[in-house]
Amino acid sequence: MSFTDADLIARVLSREDHNAFGELVRRYQSPVRAFLARMTRGDSHLADDLAQETFLKAWQKLRTFRGTAKFSTWLFGIAFNEFRGVARKRKELALDDVENLLEEPATTGNPQLRLDLTEALKLLNSNERAAVVLCCQNGLSHEEAAQVLSCPLGTVKTNVLRGKEKLKRRLASPCENYESA
Repeated sequence: MSFTDADLIARVLSREDHNAFGELVRRYQSPVRAFLARMTRGDSHLADDLAQETFLKAWQKLRTFRGTAKFSTWLFGIAFNEFRGVARKRKELALDDVENLLEEPATTGNPQLRLDLTEALKLLNSNERAAVVLCCQNGLSHEEAAQVLSCPLGTVKTNVLRGKEKLKRRLASPCENYESA
């Protein structure tokens, strides 16, 4: 029998059930680690450390989870805040200098398209990248992404729209952009 997130959270809160929390970690470990790896420019060690901190904070603060949003939204918010805290301290991870945010499409066999996408992502600022990856890669709604990023809904919608437009323009004419760079 598979428990819902709400069932598992209730078990953790009522009995401090470590196994129930372990199941939540198993469910969300890969998406959280992948998100953090993209945010840290592929630094898997740092992403793993941030993911560990994310789940530790989630365990410590689970009583503050109100249930008004999905658990995954709340968890991505913690992960983004962990990243933001490290980014403030480490110049090489400055929020406006994050590269490789989106994972290369698994369905794409064309290595040149992956390279083009990587180059195109450099045009996005960190807010656009975060909004695009949360909404397009992780399937969060605009409302959920706004909660994760602690910004207004309209800002997320604008960042997703601008980010997609920049990516479309860049991918539509990659040679032209390489020549002008």
